[in-house]
Amino acid sequence: MRRLALTLSALTATGLLLTACGGGSDSSSAAAQKVEGGQTVTQYWPLTGLKVPSNKTAELDHPVLVAKMDNTESSNPQVGLSKADLVVEELVEGGLTRLAAFYYSDIPTNVGPIRSMRASDIAVVSPVHASMVTSGAAPKTIARIKGANIDFYGQGTKGMYRSTQRPAPYNLFVHLDQVAEVAKAKPATPPNYFAWGSAKDLPKGVKATKISAQFSGGHTTEWTFTNGSYHNTNSNAPAGDQFPATNVLVLRVREGNAGYLDPAGNPVPETLLVGSGNALLFHDGRMVAASWHKGKEPTSPITLTTKKGHKKLEVPAGHTWMELVPVNGGNVTFSK
Repeated sequence: MRRLALTLSALTATGLLLTACGGGSDSSSAAAQKVEGGQTVTQYWPLTGLKVPSNKTAELDHPVLVAKMDNTESSNPQVGLSKADLVVEELVEGGLTRLAAFYYSDIPTNVGPIRSMRASDIAVVSPVHASMVTSGAAPKTIARIKGANIDFYGQGTKGMYRSTQRPAPYNLFVHLDQVAEVAKAKPATPPNYFAWGSAKDLPKGVKATKISAQFSGGHTTEWTFTNGSYHNTNSNAPAGDQFPATNVLVLRVREGNAGYLDPAGNPVPETLLVGSGNALLFHDGRMVAASWHKGKEPTSPITLTTKKGHKKLEVPAGHTWMELVPVNGGNVTFSK
């Protein structure tokens, strides 16, 4: 995907200060902005690589907000998932999973059920300097989240409320637009979560219209490619509020121990999103085998390279669901 780039010297010469373009580059993203002479520079959302409408701006006064959402049958129906830019599915205790739903370009009024954060979230949210929306966390996790300089908003924050229609702890919801009003604005537009590109530049790969991402013996997320997008066939969100996945990106990851037990006595795992591993990128009913890479710093971006030739692989612009599937105890299968 071709992107317009402005050099520092050009900016200095014209006296303009613009955020660099996104989509297919490693630079930050913003909206189409008017410049001198009536010209415009098209820019892109950082979490999707999609163009920002000319009547909007990505120079928002709130950070990326990541809602930790329950992903068990008890969460049914999940609320607000369709408005997310990006979703990451992570392993938690008991072989279950939890969702980190990223919101930036669209901040919905209602999201949930909201659950607690994990140490695994540090490497997941830090690349875009996100703030977290959560019910809380274990003391060890809170200490590590604070140590990573991640802002979080828990129970008692403006906009958080308990629904009388559901049992605890699956009844905590949030008016996310109200959290956005009080969230500390970051000093700059978030960087791109991935290197965004065009589908026409993606290697051909192999046909794959059905995906099974097994996190444990107790949980597998199922996907089917139909009508141009991926549909989570065992989603806990209702049909009209499911995440519109353009891409499903699977990263095979190692799991460590977070160092404490949950109330039921289960050890809490920690996803080790650092180093490198195998990846599978699903787009338009096809699969491209790849490798993922992430530096030691939590803020390091996730980058992809092709298996053959080890060339940089860009993620097609759109809404991406990322599956962090354990190397040990997990499995990924797909079929035509």
